Amino acid sequence: MSKKLFSNKEIKILSKNPNVKAVSSKSITYSDEFKRIFVTENKNGKLPRQIFEENGFDVEIIGITRINRAANRWRTSYNDSGVLGLRDTRKDNSGRPTNKELTLEEKNAKLEAQIQLLKAENELLKKLDMLERGMKVIE
Repeated sequence: MSKKLFSNKEIKILSKNPNVKAVSSKSITYSDEFKRIFVTENKNGKLPRQIFEENGFDVEIIGITRINRAANRWRTSYNDSGVLGLRDTRKDNSGRPTNKELTLEEKNAKLEAQIQLLKAENELLKKLDMLERGMKVIE
């Protein structure tokens, strides 16, 4: 998080931008659409500062460090998860897992998945052990 705090005047200016979902004295929440536009234009060779300026942001208010960090965060998310990685999922997650009672079929399916995972881990460990011993791994 940036050390720069926004003044009330800066907050009003930033909140008028259609690419901003929310703004506080400490942070800016950008729209998902702006993030998609940013990644697309950045892939086409535009610099982060230029993209922000073209979309109505005052770089002096936001700060180049904040822009570059957002750019790195969005590029990483896009490379890892595609367009879905750019979504703001905070509203979807309550932070607490559900504690509903599972049916027997759901419990069985969960245990089967756990067994398959453990089998795969065991096979991987066996192959790794053989490689460390210098033996040929049989596929």
